[in-house]
Parts: sequence; C-alpha cells; structure tokens
Amino acid sequence: MKLVILGGGGFRVPLVHKALDEHISQVVLHDVDADRLDRIRHVLRDGPPVTATTDLDEALRGADFVFSAIRVGGLAGRAVDEEVAHQHGVLGQETVGAGGIAYGLRTVPVADAIARRIAELAPHAWVVNFTNPAGLITEVMARHLGERVIGICDSPLGLCRRVAKALDVENATFDYAGLNHLGWLQGVHLGTENLLPTLLADDAALTSFEEGRLFGAEWLRALGVIPNEYLHYYYSTREALGDSRGAFLLGQQQRFYDGDVDWETTRLEREATYMAQERERDSVEGGGYEHVAMALMRAIADNETTTLILNVPNNSTLSTLDDDAIVEVPCEVDATGARPLPVSPLPDHAAGLVTSVKAVDRLIVEGTRSAALKAFALHPLVDSVATAKSLLDTYVRRHPELAYLS
Repeated sequence: MKLVILGGGGFRVPLVHKALDEHISQVVLHDVDADRLDRIRHVLRDGPPVTATTDLDEALRGADFVFSAIRVGGLAGRAVDEEVAHQHGVLGQETVGAGGIAYGLRTVPVADAIARRIAELAPHAWVVNFTNPAGLITEVMARHLGERVIGICDSPLGLCRRVAKALDVENATFDYAGLNHLGWLQGVHLGTENLLPTLLADDAALTSFEEGRLFGAEWLRALGVIPNEYLHYYYSTREALGDSRGAFLLGQQQRFYDGDVDWETTRLEREATYMAQERERDSVEGGGYEHVAMALMRAIADNETTTLILNVPNNSTLSTLDDDAIVEVPCEVDATGARPLPVSPLPDHAAGLVTSVKAVDRLIVEGTRSAALKAFALHPLVDSVATAKSLLDTYVRRHPELAYLS
C-alpha cells in the first residue's frame, strides 16, 4: 500500500516511519520546504522505501492512506501566535484560545484545498488527520472527504493508559467524550463495575499519574471526572499565561534542521520538556500519536475490529451538538471506517464548554473578517471585544497567510 505523509519535512515524521509495518510498501513524503524534506530523509533508515516531493498532486496519485501533519506558517508562526497573545494578556497555546484561533485561521484554507485534491486524485484513500487544531481541521476536510477522514490524538490514549495503571486493571473500557483537547473521562468500566469513583476516592492513586498531579485530588473529586490534560488551560488559565512552547521548539528544532544536532538528541529534549511548566513529567512512554495512526490503519486495512478514541462525526453521540460536528469519542473501527460508540451525556459544565468552543470553530471556518472577530471575542478565554479586535488586527499584520481577513 502507498502511504503519503503531508508535512513530510516535519520533525516527528521519523516516529511515524519507525512505527510502519508490512502493510506499507511505499512511503511518499510531501512538504512545501525541500530542504526540510531532505533533512528528514537523511534520518530515515530502516523500513519501507521513501521518496519525497514538493508536488502535492504527484504525491497523492494512487494513495491508499494519507497522513496529514502540516503546520501552516511553521514553528515561527506558532511563536508569533504565542507572542501576540501574551502581549494582549491572553493564552497563546497553539490549540486553545487566541493562539488556537490564529492557527486555525491560517490552516483552514490550506486544509480545505488539500482535501479537495485528495477527493479528486485519491478518492478511495483513507485520510488520517494529525494536523492541529485536529477537531477543527478534520471537520473542514470532512466537507470534501466525508467519513474517509478521521482525526487522531494521543492525549486520550495516554490518559486512559495512565488511569488503568493507577487502578491496576487491564481490558477496561473507557467512557470518554468531548472535542479534541477538550474531553473528559467519565467512567472506567470493568464488566458492569465503574471503577472511576474508586480512583477518585484514593489520593495515593490519583497522585500516581500526570493528570492527578496536574489538577489535584480535590478538584477532580469536585468535577467527578478526569479531564484531558489540555483542560489545564481552562481550569488554570492564570498560571498558564506565560507558556512560550513555540519559541522554545523553534530554536531547538532549528538546530536540527541546520545540521548542528542529531534528530534523536533533539527528540529526547523535546519530550522531556513537554508541559514542563505545569507538571512533573512521567518517564516518556511509548504509544504516541504515531501508534494510534498505525492501529487505525491496521484495523481498516485488515478489517480487524478494534476500539480507539478518535475524532469523527458526532452522529447523535453528544446531544448538545449536530450530527456533522467532529467529536472525540471511543469508536469501533474496521474496514468500513470508524463508528462512534455510546457515551454518557456530558455534565453541564463540560457541555457548555464544548458548545462554546465548537461555535468558535464554526466561525473560524467561515473565512470572513467578521466571523474571525466573533471567533476571538466569543472564545471563553478571551474576555474583551476590544482585545479580540486588536488580536485579529495584529495577527493579520504579522501573518501573511491571513491577508484574506484584512
């Protein structure tokens, strides 16, 4: 089978290549930056043969699977997103708040154009979307690709794995629901028993894993659920305001692309510092987003039914959202694609956040200045219309990709 990786010059591509199995006989890397492509190709050694091209149409023809991992504006764009947000006293994280809106506004037109080309040149391909903001971009691509595009993220997988370890259980099922980077674990079921209340009552077990330390036992018991780690930016906004992850990664990875540092050293440094400002990091675990992608691909290619937490059309799974809204929920996957499984209704506090953030996503997709202004102003983490207008004006001035909003 032919696998195309869009954003093939990206730093994490070697992780994907390393995870590939015998299903893949041909890998094509596509990127708009030929120098980055060349640098990544030199890192790839074992595994299926790799070719690289800056021609999108050439890359897509005959594809069986397409992994989309693009970053419009690169890490320099992410650093600007953070800088501008911090200058305005709001959160700059790349998928949450003002930074996430700016990133989405840059990425939506490109993702839409790519989806159109896939629909024309590789209509039978399955598209696995890693591109952030993952829920928003998956929804954009689904307008042209329908249910043949599936969004993935490793955050829910990591949360469920850590909770299972804290409970010392295997083969549990997880009641998880929300949007990408905005989800909650509402139940851990072993047979007919829900073990989550047991976990919430045990301080030692709660502080044995990342989310327990990040949110604290008292707050988790008050919520009655375990939030995805990205809820930190909503529950601890003041403490998170100084995050400058993009600027750090820009400098760190540039040393790799310039040939000054090898890839493995850079990768280990990157992972060791992930969210370091907010929490003590567990030892780096295997099973990141590349393994979610491969599990998804194997289930489709081999028609072997499995369950994964994915970003897919809602189809009545969450009553607060319409059927076309992309949600992040457990899904049954086989050769026909991914189908959401039943989940518990979200509590009011979670449903309110999900509804507000999905409304912002829909405004980003509209692609007009008026809608973009509303997106900034109506986001729960932007507290002023005047600030929203200044954010929009500044981002348009700083990002060439946003000239369409001027």
